Amino acid sequence: MAEEFTVHKLNERGMAMAVDIARIFADTLALLDDIVTVGRERALIVTKLQEACFFAKRAIAFNPANQETMYAL
Repeated sequence: MAEEFTVHKLNERGMAMAVDIARIFADTLALLDDIVTVGRERALIVTKLQEACFFAKRAIAFNPANQETMYAL
C-alpha cells in the first residue's frame, strides 16, 4: 500500500504533540475571535486554521518516532 494512505497510531509522545498542536490552534482562534467579526471571512479563517492543524498533526504522525504501529487500510 502507498505510504500516503497508511494509518499511523500515535504513541504517547505523538498524542501529547497532537494535543499541543490543537491547543495552539484553539488559542489562536480565541485571539482572533476578539478581533474578527462573524461572517464569511471568519468562517474562512476557521477553515484554514482547521486545515493547517490537520496538516501539522499529519506531519507528526508521519514521524516514526511518534508512531506506535503502522496499519494499512
